[in-house]
Amino acid sequence: MAPIRLAILEADTPVPQANEKYKGYLGIFTHLFRRAVDPEPLESILTITGHDIVAFPSTAYPDLDSIDAVLITGSKYNSFDNDDWILSLVEFTRKALIHPRVKVIGICFGHQIVARAMGCLVQRSDKGWEVSVTETTLTDKGKQIFGNHQSLKIQQMHRDQVYGIPAGAQLLASTEKCPNHGFLVPNRVITIQGHPEFTSEIMNEILVLRHGTGLFTDEVYESGVQRNGDHHDGVDVTKVFIQFLQGEFDEEEDPAQK
Repeated sequence: MAPIRLAILEADTPVPQANEKYKGYLGIFTHLFRRAVDPEPLESILTITGHDIVAFPSTAYPDLDSIDAVLITGSKYNSFDNDDWILSLVEFTRKALIHPRVKVIGICFGHQIVARAMGCLVQRSDKGWEVSVTETTLTDKGKQIFGNHQSLKIQQMHRDQVYGIPAGAQLLASTEKCPNHGFLVPNRVITIQGHPEFTSEIMNEILVLRHGTGLFTDEVYESGVQRNGDHHDGVDVTKVFIQFLQGEFDEEEDPAQK
């Protein structure tokens, strides 16, 4: 069986030390997927390419007929803005969602972009930031998808959120601050509001930088630092992404087709 061709749509550049270490979000996600498939060699399961799609007009978008899946990364930018490159990303996402074969994964900003492409409202939350390792409550579908987990602890870095659930999608998780922490459309798309790719080292760098600029209050910063050492389920989430890409959920009826 040939490796799955996964295109990483890089919607930002990582913070400086992480960028130096991993060489962009392509490197960060490659590191994550490699841990998720260990001890199998990643190259036997996935062929991963990176595409910087922030420049406009972007020539970096992959040909949908030449890939099997796209993953839209997180970003410091607002998914609800109407910058040219963001509108282009929303339009590309719509095309990917109706492609007969391509599957879509959305991470944080990417989760919001997918929801926007599917007609949902995305806005800044009046409940403030969710940062660092945060426990999310799984729905019944979430418990089914994520196996033995009754909840998931995931690194978070957001104050924007999706309002509502896209038509045909099944909610996977929520928190008190953010009711939509991810959704699934079988055969088509899976998203998560959190950051399975963030290590404690990456999270610490973001917390320090954003506290230093005044974006985070002392309370948000100190709470985030305290929880950053907690166990999180990023690798387990990524194992589910791989199962999704391999078609493990394809036998389920797609509610969008009813």
